[in-house]
Amino acid sequence: MQGGAKAYGKVARASVNQRTLEADLLLTAASQLQAIHDAWDAKRCDLDQALQFNRKLWTIFLTEATSKNNPLPAEIRQNVANLGLFVIKHTMSMLSNPKPAQLGSLITINRELAAGLRGAA
Repeated sequence: MQGGAKAYGKVARASVNQRTLEADLLLTAASQLQAIHDAWDAKRCDLDQALQFNRKLWTIFLTEATSKNNPLPAEIRQNVANLGLFVIKHTMSMLSNPKPAQLGSLITINRELAAGLRGAA
């Protein structure tokens, strides 16, 4: 029985580490976008790179959420997929018509999801 507990402990640590990694990446993306928002004139040149990083991150989340092998409940997977589609659509809109005010929703989504992954929501 003790072997099963050890195996469970390893899986639990790996899961926590994965959630922490995802939260950290979301916060990194949010920080990049926030820095651009706060200093739009000086950092506007960094926008495309920050949006690309955020879009790649959300493409991974979207792909994982729609995977048949994803163990999360269907409702959570659907919510992540919906958020992912919104983020990608909003990012494409920002690329064609960039405005600092439009960054707020991306920053908020990333921070809120990161808080949820860390259990702080």
